[in-house]
Amino acid sequence: MVDKAKLDQMLSNLRQYLGVLRELAAVPRESFLANSDKIGNAKYHFVIAIETCIDVANHIIASENYRFPQDNADSFVVLVEQEVVPAAEKDHLTAMARFRNRLVHLYWSVENQRLYDYLQESLGDLERFGQSVAGHPW
Repeated sequence: MVDKAKLDQMLSNLRQYLGVLRELAAVPRESFLANSDKIGNAKYHFVIAIETCIDVANHIIASENYRFPQDNADSFVVLVEQEVVPAAEKDHLTAMARFRNRLVHLYWSVENQRLYDYLQESLGDLERFGQSVAGHPW
């Protein structure tokens, strides 16, 4: 059974991290790309926001005895299979898991322009994940 208090805390943390990322997304592209502190802040908050989503997924999977995921991206696939998250979100969420891996393990190859694009295009994916989980009847 899902620990609702734990889940609520993780989702609250996710909202905080998304708030920081939204502030960074509001910075004009040229100003963002010229500021190494903003770039570093965005990378860090993307890592912890995505990691929080993975933690949420794995908490639900373990609590509900769903099948064991093969990797972080597969954690989102399991939640799609169990209809916790809409199928339309699967590709977006698995891409975010791969982006997190790139930020953590191949950080030197993350292009800052692509990071800015993710700020503009992908925050909604994480937000919708949180909303799907929060709206599920646990």
